[in-house]
Amino acid sequence: MDEYRRSFPAVTYRDLVSSFDQVRSGNYLAIIPEPPEAWVMTRGTTGTPKIIPVTKAHIRQIMTCGARALLNFSVRHQDARVLDGAILNLNFPSVVDTMLVNGVKVSYGYSSGTYARLNPSLRQTSLLPRQEDIDALGPGITKRDWQARFELVYRTAHAKNVTGVMGVCPVITSFARYCRTKHGALPKDLWEMRALFCTSVPKIHTKYRPVLRAQYGGAPVVEMYTATEGAFAQQLDELPYLSPNYDAYLFEVEMGSDTMMLHEMKRGQWGRLVISSCLFPRYRIGDLVECMGRHYFRVFGRDRLRTLVEHRLYRALTRWFT
Repeated sequence: MDEYRRSFPAVTYRDLVSSFDQVRSGNYLAIIPEPPEAWVMTRGTTGTPKIIPVTKAHIRQIMTCGARALLNFSVRHQDARVLDGAILNLNFPSVVDTMLVNGVKVSYGYSSGTYARLNPSLRQTSLLPRQEDIDALGPGITKRDWQARFELVYRTAHAKNVTGVMGVCPVITSFARYCRTKHGALPKDLWEMRALFCTSVPKIHTKYRPVLRAQYGGAPVVEMYTATEGAFAQQLDELPYLSPNYDAYLFEVEMGSDTMMLHEMKRGQWGRLVISSCLFPRYRIGDLVECMGRHYFRVFGRDRLRTLVEHRLYRALTRWFT
């Protein structure tokens, strides 16, 4: 492992930009092992949206690991109904703009919408509305744009057997508020939800779950840790913690000047997450992770000064009162 770390120093997105420029020029081997299948962008929650190339292998991993929370929930609860109904499509548009890649104009868009459009199981069976219909409304993400998408979702799904929703947690709560304001009904009045699969923000169980249960009924909230760069972990039982997908990704944690494997962490230890995937070796994804014991983890925030101060204060108060 030491040799691997010496050969591949940990990097950020900024460190990889020049390599992405080479990929756009036709030299994909500058950073990825196969030609890009698509280009996707992040939501830009920490600044300017990042645009990265993704491969067939990466997309297969996204689809395989992304389905685990749903399939595990169905098996653990012996509830096939969550698989029989439709899933609300609250994804971002998959077509936003175009750019030149090796002299050819190529479209790109948000990763959530792109992965939904490329996933054959979602496209053929359960996603309402289709991602192509979401894309047809345009690439904007203003309040008016989201209202148009929410109205499309409502009109497409309101009379259907909807059993779940999967997506960015604040978007899920915003859709519920739209339904109440525009149509006088919450999702719990419209559908019998079996489960809510929520991603992309910390504190899903402490901050968002009470709101979600009020909006969507008593359906369990299942946390997933996904990003543009991968589907890294998911909640697999009643405990509100994450189980990493060790078979698809290599996880390390930087704690000060030390680096250890994620699975070596002890309860209470925390640090900066570094992930190796079929896309990038030793990628600093910008998230902070804490071990909760028994190989459970939680991602508690972005690697920012405010998050660090809040967490150190939280740990100090926890020690003081226990």
